[in-house]
Amino acid sequence: METPGSQSSLHRANLERVVRAVRLAGSLTQAEIARTTGLSAATVSNIVRELKDGGTVQVTPTSAGGRRARSVSLSGDAGIVIGVDFGHTHLRVAIGNLAHQVLAEESEPLDVDASAGEGFDRAEELVNRLIVATGVDRSKIAGVGLGVPGPIDVESGTLGSTAILPGWGGIKPAEELRGRLGVPVHVDNDANLGALGELVWGSGRGVRDLAYIKIASGVGAGLVIDGKIYRGPGGTAGEIGHITLDESGPVCRCGNRGCLETFTAARYVLPLLRPSHGSELTMEGVVRLAREGDPGCRRVIADVGRHVGSGVANLCNLLNPSRVVLGGDLAEAGELVLGPIRESVGRYAIPSAARQLSVLPGALGGRAEVLGALALALSEMGDSTLLDGTMTVAAPAFT
Repeated sequence: METPGSQSSLHRANLERVVRAVRLAGSLTQAEIARTTGLSAATVSNIVRELKDGGTVQVTPTSAGGRRARSVSLSGDAGIVIGVDFGHTHLRVAIGNLAHQVLAEESEPLDVDASAGEGFDRAEELVNRLIVATGVDRSKIAGVGLGVPGPIDVESGTLGSTAILPGWGGIKPAEELRGRLGVPVHVDNDANLGALGELVWGSGRGVRDLAYIKIASGVGAGLVIDGKIYRGPGGTAGEIGHITLDESGPVCRCGNRGCLETFTAARYVLPLLRPSHGSELTMEGVVRLAREGDPGCRRVIADVGRHVGSGVANLCNLLNPSRVVLGGDLAEAGELVLGPIRESVGRYAIPSAARQLSVLPGALGGRAEVLGALALALSEMGDSTLLDGTMTVAAPAFT
């Protein structure tokens, strides 16, 4: 038995620190592990050797700063995580391993708003299909990350707004999927998962404070503060779409008038163009036409960018993030939308906050949320359990 403060308990704690650092980052050189954990280079070297001998990590040659180095990552067969992303019009599922490798990914159209039961039936079917296709061992599934297009009540685990998903009233998404798959499920809203995906794999790498803005059928923001998703005590932090821009503006689905969402979300923007461009127009089509030079589409996208920039300026003044990442279909418009966002930020944000901010398109496109779901499952894994499973003293963990 380990005694607190003993050499064995200290060694165990150091093993878990190293495993957690690697798990969260995907891969690190030994020098990076030392900087991240605060352990000495010699201690890190000994722990990495022990973890490698026990099958917890794999070590591959690499270079850092022009010098030879060794990259450390968790073993690919140490465990499996699953990401499930419900959008308003799609379902996407991905399977990954602890080395941050995506083993399989598939998406299919789905009217998520209509029925929660149908949505979870389809999710269960798709997860099972990908498990069979990849041949992964179900006993190695460490957890599932689940994304839904609405706020999750932190205390009850229920969807926080039936106005967003009327067919999901009273549903506890994590419990529903856990009952079907028989493994731990961790749930968050899609904007938070988009932020997590971009933070780990995309345009947010290397920063610790950012906002991920997703514009689709609604508008939301995932907030990262000091490297962690900030959800607020009730789980509704980041509802940037309901900042009031005009008290006498259009009535929003939340019941207020003139919310940012009523000037930027697809359900409000597309009707402006459909009389001249047809009833089948989508935001993806608007972006494509704008890039081809269509003046009406370019004007609408620029207007949306200016309105989004007003909301981003408020975020800058309150939270002072170093980076804003734009996701959703609108991000494909590039400078047509990013330029107006920066213009509004420069006009309305405190100058010092505006100078420190970079505004970038997301690097992951429509995959941001499902990769964020994988990252959520990774981050919720317990290092201790993984260590016990593969080594006498310690074993692998997951981000």
